[in-house]
Amino acid sequence: MKRSLVGRIWPNVTAAVLALGFVFPVYWMFNTAFKPTRDIITEAPVWFPVHGTLEHFATAVHAPDFWILAGNSVLVTVCAVGLSLVIALCGAYALTRMRFRGRKGILLTFMVAQMAPWEVMVISIYLIVRDADLLNSLLPLTLFYMLMVLPFTLLTLRGYVAAVPRELEESAMVDGCSRRQAFLKVVFPLLAPGLMATSLFGFITAWNEFPLVLVLNKEPAMGTLPLWLSQFQTQFGDDWGATMAAASIFAVPVLVLFLFLQRKAVGGLTSGAVKG
Repeated sequence: MKRSLVGRIWPNVTAAVLALGFVFPVYWMFNTAFKPTRDIITEAPVWFPVHGTLEHFATAVHAPDFWILAGNSVLVTVCAVGLSLVIALCGAYALTRMRFRGRKGILLTFMVAQMAPWEVMVISIYLIVRDADLLNSLLPLTLFYMLMVLPFTLLTLRGYVAAVPRELEESAMVDGCSRRQAFLKVVFPLLAPGLMATSLFGFITAWNEFPLVLVLNKEPAMGTLPLWLSQFQTQFGDDWGATMAAASIFAVPVLVLFLFLQRKAVGGLTSGAVKG
């Protein structure tokens, strides 16, 4: 009985400690954002601010080009994720349902692309964009963000498509549907959790990307919100209150999207982890 009780307690304690370790930085970010400056620079940490303030949020929102950069981030991220979902869904269906020469080579290429760090290719990307005269433009950002999330999206959706029985499509085609109609009416509705999981991952990746936009877009009005986060400095050093407020504003869309898609996203990732 004691062993059974200990066996139940230790996993819960371990999970609680790990959860606290992950949640605490987020709490401290929001905590610092609402604290007055005197509580931020004090030697003794203020764990729970008694007198909160919105001054730092006002500083962040009234920073130059905030709304322009926010619009740029939303536009680039949504377009990149949307393009990657369309291309990956078509590719995943073809790789799962069809047999053709070079299929394994294509899968291997996407796996290698998923493992390769994008940071080592920044110089090459910069030279390509410069020669194409597309510096300080949102188009190359959208295309390269789409390429960043495409390998993971395709590989995950491939596993999810493989989990849908072929018999469902075949039955629909026997009843008179074409392959396209069978896919749209039978297979596509069953892929919703997988699409949510991959779109969430793609959104986080594109939303947080910093090195590429730093190199490609030097004009202030053509950047994105990650660049906006790096500008809160004063003659006395970093303005930590405004920085944490800006980081909180930047993190809110991701947190809201994750909470909204949490259950289906987790289900999509686990259902997509099948061999096919």
